[in-house]
Amino acid sequence: MYQLIQDEADFLVISKSANVHFHSQDGEAGVVARVELDLNIKLYPVHRLDTLTSGLIILAKSSAAAARFTELFSTHKVQKYYLALAQGKPKKKQGWVIGDMAKSRRSQYKLLRTTANPAITQFFSQSVAEGLRLYLLKPLSGKTHQLRVALASLGCPILGDTLYGGEMADRGYLHAWQLEFHYQGREYHFCADPVQGELFAAAAVQAQLAQWIAVANLPWPKSKA
Repeated sequence: MYQLIQDEADFLVISKSANVHFHSQDGEAGVVARVELDLNIKLYPVHRLDTLTSGLIILAKSSAAAARFTELFSTHKVQKYYLALAQGKPKKKQGWVIGDMAKSRRSQYKLLRTTANPAITQFFSQSVAEGLRLYLLKPLSGKTHQLRVALASLGCPILGDTLYGGEMADRGYLHAWQLEFHYQGREYHFCADPVQGELFAAAAVQAQLAQWIAVANLPWPKSKA
């Protein structure tokens, strides 16, 4: 269900498995409840991942720590980097996806042309097989289904994300890969490679991850045009 990545005085960092609920539902304990039971501690989520998404999550150990992390997230001082795999050729290979988001049908969200309170995502992509691209995604906002909608808007829904038109696969290929932030006078950087999914394990994908490992040093697109 999860892997414990780091246990700090004020917080934990875990890596959630794919297809695991964040909150308890359908009579099953979610990942937060499971960690609380395993460690016999009360935890305070400060951000979340969709059920299909695997990867890094910060869980605060007190309401005071949760408030500090909430401030970091709200002021965009936590840098988040995700990986995704999608079939097809995108409208652009790198750049920005920007737009307001609104609820649509069947629990979906849609990207609007307006930008009053937009979802903002930067991305790189690289071909890793015929008709398959690996995406490195950096959300600058925290909207529900933001990354899933962003790739669908490029005409390349995430593999396994059937809600947004992705092809069936052994998992939804979206993974929270790296986190960077400054907390209580210390810089933190966490990285957890995806361990589920045949395609994430492919040699071409692993080679690209090795090139992208220093994500902060990549030439992220500067223009939002």
